[in-house]
Amino acid sequence: MTTEVFAVGGPELSRRAVLGGAVAGLTVLVSPACSSKESTTTATSVPANAKEAFNELDAKIDKAMRDYAIPGVAVGVITDGDEYIKGYGVTNVDHPTPVDGDTLFRIGSTTKTFTGTTVMRLVDEGKVDLEAPIRQYLPDFAVADPDASATATVRQLLNHTSGWLGDDLQDFGRGDDAITKFVASMTRLPQKTPPGAVFAYNNAGLVVAGRIVEAVTGSVYEDAVQKMLLDPLELSHTRFFSDHIIGQNIAASHNVDDGKAVVDPGFWFFSRSCNPTGSLISSVRDQVRYARFHLGDGTTPNGDRLMSKDSLIAMRSNPGVGGTLQVELTGVGVAWMLRPSAENETIVQHGGTWAGQRSGFFMVPSRNFAMTVLTNSEGGGKLLNELFAEDWSLRRFAGISNLPATPQKLSTAELAPYEGAYATDDIDQSGTLGTVVIHFRGKDGQLVGNMSDAPDGTYLPDEQTVPNLGLALYKTDYGLDVGPDLEPTGTRSNFVRGSDGNVAWFSNHGRLYRHLQ
Repeated sequence: MTTEVFAVGGPELSRRAVLGGAVAGLTVLVSPACSSKESTTTATSVPANAKEAFNELDAKIDKAMRDYAIPGVAVGVITDGDEYIKGYGVTNVDHPTPVDGDTLFRIGSTTKTFTGTTVMRLVDEGKVDLEAPIRQYLPDFAVADPDASATATVRQLLNHTSGWLGDDLQDFGRGDDAITKFVASMTRLPQKTPPGAVFAYNNAGLVVAGRIVEAVTGSVYEDAVQKMLLDPLELSHTRFFSDHIIGQNIAASHNVDDGKAVVDPGFWFFSRSCNPTGSLISSVRDQVRYARFHLGDGTTPNGDRLMSKDSLIAMRSNPGVGGTLQVELTGVGVAWMLRPSAENETIVQHGGTWAGQRSGFFMVPSRNFAMTVLTNSEGGGKLLNELFAEDWSLRRFAGISNLPATPQKLSTAELAPYEGAYATDDIDQSGTLGTVVIHFRGKDGQLVGNMSDAPDGTYLPDEQTVPNLGLALYKTDYGLDVGPDLEPTGTRSNFVRGSDGNVAWFSNHGRLYRHLQ
């Protein structure tokens, strides 16, 4: 049963927006015209307890749209076998069209799970071995470190433990060889940690997985995913290229300027060479259908066998090294982030961040629950924190909660090992290498700091500099992210120690910042 409500109503992200997304936040206002309060229900046969929960969800989304300048939201929920699909607000503040269940948004990095599922289909068919080295399928594969080039495995690409610099967003054009050229360029990528040793979110690794799909199938990546996954699952509103969605209802990307949502057409562009990491455009209805497949037995909507149920379970099993990416992670399976709960139930999660398009997706297979939320504003990240990082949705719909995290007030001596500068690198679409630095110092029992683009770490805030981020530790090496107001944002980060026992890295938004001694 489905309940559905229809509401009336180029450049990539900056380095600090991409790398500091877990601690960034805005409190802004949006016009009441973007609220879902003018919506009309087309079907209302929802059990009373579920209806109450959905009413609470509506209220949370209404408030977030006003507070965070989000013109449009689409939500899909599976609970107790029922579906709830709803659109709120408008696709575009300049040319307002109602958001509905078929409105198209960029889903960002949830695309990685489509890449992982396609690879797993090839595993199911005996054509790919997750434990095999990458060079078994791409003989010329190389990063800067010879040992990593020779030994890194397919599984390590998909569980984000390959260890090389992962934020490589180079654009190699629109040609069918874009992914091939990207992978060939990876010889410059330095190794941060040994393969398999540390979790660090790795976009470049997923491009390599996409290239393996091409090598094994003999098709370009997008065609392979279309044939092996999108078509069998009848995901008719899920496509890689903008010219494949002409004429459909598309959610424009919005920036936030002086508390108001503003359309920014330049936000939409995505490099084809990075398609395996985040370029899919989809609707909330298709995302719910995708969730049903992953909660199911491996058959398609028409009953055909697409994958074995064991392979679906394997995608959310055997996690790699744990850490944090907005939430505390047990590790990553095959492209799915695996998140613990206080009740020892596994939460299977992903989400996506691209300029003006923020999305969330999670499932609790043991409770037959899934939720997906798509937004068309930079302000959408705050709503996603409320629904996916905090545990309201999990408690209300699945009856589980996050691991407890009570901030501790640490002494000066206890904070000292964490203080100092931390740096990370990335490569932008033009191929330019850049560096972002975070400086932490202890203050009032927690860490406070500043993020800057100083490439050599020389920018050192003094005691008078106003902090714009921080961390309140709740257990050894793990903390709650603190925003510019020095209040918790609802997300988590952690420190990673080296073989000598000293703090070697800060992991924020899944990115590793090396501790500069």
